[in-house]
Amino acid sequence: MQTQAIGLSWRLQDAKAQFSAVVDGALRGVPQHVTRRGKQAVVVLSKQDFAALQSQGSRQAPGFIAHLRAMPTEPTKPAFRQAPVAVPPQSASTLRLRA
Repeated sequence: MQTQAIGLSWRLQDAKAQFSAVVDGALRGVPQHVTRRGKQAVVVLSKQDFAALQSQGSRQAPGFIAHLRAMPTEPTKPAFRQAPVAVPPQSASTLRLRA
């Protein structure tokens, strides 16, 4: 078990062996990170923390249709003007395709 910036990190085999400790930590409001083969796999949260995340996410993401409806309907002028780019002329020999 390792301590992270927020919560604890468990190897999968340790989390399985001490599952009640993982659940107790989550119920105290501390996210319990579980790794599998050395990589982050899952986070165990209390039901209350999970519900708070779900409601927070649904308030922030109004949905695709609402996003499209919020777009401006009239064209706007660009905020900047692109400078012209000089392209040197090319001779016929550089344009010839190689077979």
